[in-house]
Amino acid sequence: MRTLWLFIIIVATSSAHNFLDIVKNYIHSPGNEKKFTSNSRYDFIIVGAGSSGSVLANRLSENKKWRILLLEAGYMPNFLNRIPLFVGYFQLTGYNWGYNVEPQKNACLGMVNHQCSWPRGRGLGGTSILNYMIHTRGNKFDYDKWTSLGNVGWSYADVLPYFKKSERFNVPGIKNSSYHNENGYLCVEHVPYHTKLATTFLNAGQELGYKIVDYNGQDQKGFSYIQVNMGHGKRCTGATAYLEQINRPNLEIITGARVTKILIDADKRAYGVEYIKDTVWKKVICSKEVLLSAGTIDSAKLLMLSGIGPKEHLEELNIPVIQDSKVGYSMYEHVGFLGLTFMVNQSESLLQSRLLFDPNVFLEYLLYKRGPISIPGGAEALAFISTKYAPDERPDVELLFVSGSLHSDNGQVLKRALRLSEDLYDTVYKPIEEQDAWSIWPIVQYPRSVGRLMLRSKDPFEPPKMDPNFFSHPADIEIILEGIKHAINISKTKAFQAYGSRLHDLKIPGCKQFEFASDDYWRCAIKHLPSMMNHEIGTAKMGARTDTYAVVDPQLRVYGIKALRVVDASIMPTMPIGHVNAGIYMIGEKAADMIKESWKSEL
Repeated sequence: MRTLWLFIIIVATSSAHNFLDIVKNYIHSPGNEKKFTSNSRYDFIIVGAGSSGSVLANRLSENKKWRILLLEAGYMPNFLNRIPLFVGYFQLTGYNWGYNVEPQKNACLGMVNHQCSWPRGRGLGGTSILNYMIHTRGNKFDYDKWTSLGNVGWSYADVLPYFKKSERFNVPGIKNSSYHNENGYLCVEHVPYHTKLATTFLNAGQELGYKIVDYNGQDQKGFSYIQVNMGHGKRCTGATAYLEQINRPNLEIITGARVTKILIDADKRAYGVEYIKDTVWKKVICSKEVLLSAGTIDSAKLLMLSGIGPKEHLEELNIPVIQDSKVGYSMYEHVGFLGLTFMVNQSESLLQSRLLFDPNVFLEYLLYKRGPISIPGGAEALAFISTKYAPDERPDVELLFVSGSLHSDNGQVLKRALRLSEDLYDTVYKPIEEQDAWSIWPIVQYPRSVGRLMLRSKDPFEPPKMDPNFFSHPADIEIILEGIKHAINISKTKAFQAYGSRLHDLKIPGCKQFEFASDDYWRCAIKHLPSMMNHEIGTAKMGARTDTYAVVDPQLRVYGIKALRVVDASIMPTMPIGHVNAGIYMIGEKAADMIKESWKSEL
């Protein structure tokens, strides 16, 4: 039965995406050189229909005089994508680009080939079609720091109106017009169902002296149920929020369109793009601007393929250099630890077998869009705390509460999605299959380890080379270690001891030489089981002209190139606290206004 469900979901969500393999094989076949169709003309071309691209398409098409083209390599997900519990399944389908980081020396040691997966969405909605939907804005000082680095107009006071503009906030008990808005496109709600363990997590926080907070309001430190991009129990993506609700004749959306190059003329002005759809090469022209919203990975990749990037790197690949720029540098990711599992003596966690064999669970969701199936992959609550290493008043660790563990699906999905090695899973998790447990993922908030993204070749169909250099800076491991200690203290509270919570103590292979739960054991375990949060940023860093690593200016215009902007998480100069997707919507909203201001004579 479990295997059948997995098969149904993967087949139902993969068939439309074999086109990329077909295209790649066709292009590389002898005699299939580029033959472009006739040009089409637009005012703006947007590359990528993710969180920011969907916002741009909506807001710019508000001007009826402008003709907008939105290009997306993937397609519209089907109805199964809207079911929150299935988040892990979709990372095994063609809706995921299937990227993996380069083999790591200090991390991902418990993953196949020492490579962590780096899921990224391919479809209308981008990564918002397969993330965990957690909506956090970051700390106000994060954005004030952006301004202090020379990014005028990006202080917290500047960006808060755009966070508010984006959201349709509907969380019971929180009514604060200073921080929230009920009239935006993007749904922000609580999950409509919480396990008893999630409530216990909040009670444990209070027992330890923390407050229950609205972490998107005035105070961030404390415990809370997660706020999610969900509408009445269904996933709310960038596309469902910003594109499905409009029908404008001046907005054209083309799916299955793989952009391979930005067209730049002799005056270093972007004037269009080339793309391929159904094995047919096409060029499209725009009179105003090309807007890259392909994400931290693919926006950087596309810039370099187009001749904008580090001169030495591009010359090695025989790519003509148009603009020498630090594209691909300044790459950061929130990284944490997956291996904290706490066993309980009551049937309260999310075991896949229990859910799949209970028809009432499915009936409740089908009729009322609530119940356990409305929980995004088991993530239910979080806490932002400060460790002894926190440099200022901002929290430096997130504790993400999950009402299950890596074994809760009996190795059907998470093991594959996370690339866990057979040895690690069979040693640590297989012995506890069908047993109830909960987890906390401690996540460092200001990672010091910096990575770099490079091209593997000049072939646009080759995935880029992504080396995040996880834990190259020792501070990241030490901060996560402090988060582990806080999580264990939470498990020892009276609230959790009512469930007999105890730390699962089977040692991770490769760490057996250390005493279990010693600091050295945890340091080893962190390297073996890091969590990827899909929060990669910085590959097209925003900064002042004096910043040698800046790729775009505070208006998001690419330095040295006219009529080209980058509008996604790649422009973030530093990592905000929490989860970045809310910030990507904000960037899209703010960029739309900046673009309108640039062309206000035509409004």
